[in-house]
Amino acid sequence: MKIAVCLKQVPARDWLPRLDDSRTALHDRDATWETNEPDAYALEEALRLKERYGGEVVACAAGPARVVQVLREALARGADRGIHVDDQRLAHADAFVTAAALADAVRGEDVDLVLTGLQSDDQGFAQTGVILAERLHRAHATIVMEIQVEDGRVRVKRELEGGWFQWVGMPLPAVLTVQSGINQLRYATLKGIMAAKKKEIRTVAVELAPSRQRVVGLAFPGKTRRTRMLVGAPRETARDLVRLLRDEARVLP
Repeated sequence: MKIAVCLKQVPARDWLPRLDDSRTALHDRDATWETNEPDAYALEEALRLKERYGGEVVACAAGPARVVQVLREALARGADRGIHVDDQRLAHADAFVTAAALADAVRGEDVDLVLTGLQSDDQGFAQTGVILAERLHRAHATIVMEIQVEDGRVRVKRELEGGWFQWVGMPLPAVLTVQSGINQLRYATLKGIMAAKKKEIRTVAVELAPSRQRVVGLAFPGKTRRTRMLVGAPRETARDLVRLLRDEARVLP
């Protein structure tokens, strides 16, 4: 089985975001970077499928030169080789442009499965994997919590709302977006880190699709704090508290 895993490099969670002068993007030149957490789970699941069924895991990332670090980390964890779609414009591209670039990169690989994380930690649109499936003309499923492969088909367990789950079957090849928590992440070993230095990372250039999204402005949420004191007899203040929680805060039915 041949599996492609799409990885995104995102600002580290402890980095303090700042807006650029246009206030339409983050000023991220001084940011520290890490692998998008849902994508890390997708990589781990791909490695487990390889251990179960055999085959190859190809790590793919789109963006400027710095995203090679994400691919190196994937190779150290067990991916066999990497593909880097190298273009500075992909650093702030929308989901449509990113998905189109990744689709062009993996189209010639003849993979059985393409795995992505459910969404990115920075933008959180949860669109790239779905658009990627459409660009590749493949069946897809989202919010995947378990993957089983048998007789040229894949059967996945999807997480629904309210604690419900759904099992869905589809033919291969397919594209799946993986939910965080599907497995337990492994760490790169010293042996894996040394081996990663000898593994191939192929750099490709693709023609970027026109953007379908334009950011007109970004702003940080305003910080507000409101303290309200209830005074009176315990029975009266309890009644007032329930009313406020129900009618104003809307946290009670």
